[in-house]
Amino acid sequence: MADNAPPVPPGPPHPLLTAQPRVAPLLPALCTVDLMTEAGSALFGARWKVREAKIVERAPLPDAMPEYKSTYDIDPHAGDAGYDDADWQSVPATELGAKRGGGHVSFLWFRAKLTIPARIGDFDPAGAGAVLTANVDDYAEIWVNGELPRVAGRPSPATIQGFNMPNRVVLAPSVKAGDSFQLAVFGINGPISAAPPNTVWFREAKLQFYR
Repeated sequence: MADNAPPVPPGPPHPLLTAQPRVAPLLPALCTVDLMTEAGSALFGARWKVREAKIVERAPLPDAMPEYKSTYDIDPHAGDAGYDDADWQSVPATELGAKRGGGHVSFLWFRAKLTIPARIGDFDPAGAGAVLTANVDDYAEIWVNGELPRVAGRPSPATIQGFNMPNRVVLAPSVKAGDSFQLAVFGINGPISAAPPNTVWFREAKLQFYR
């Protein structure tokens, strides 16, 4: 008799069989640009925007246990590709270190588009790998061109790295003039379970190039 049972859908790929996000090199950078200066951000045409994120109530998942009548989400989802930040507050690069948010459980989005120039002083970036280093007090998640690069169980530099530790995200292993990267940095006050009275701010933001 034929087996008419529906096929079992494949499960997620094993993390060890999935290509992990690129990890930034530990060698000294050939060129470093401080994005927390007007001149540094201007090199890449970066115009920073900021908006506070809110915790909003949502309906629970369809398979949630019956005692869970609601759940929570973050609004907006500003890492999504094509997100429109036209009405957001503009932030001078020199004010990325300003302490924003009301403290305790607090979240902030920062967005900017970086475009690789033909020259950075005497340095030609063509063919170099570009790495964004961002240290947000206290945690950060970094979206690049609408993606949060991550693989479960594997090193994923765009996700939370630790308490006041930098994210070192490879934007591309090789760049050329005109390449653009839409950044969306989700700043998180923490530890979340011990919500502190401090705020959210950049300790460091720089773009580095390696060969």
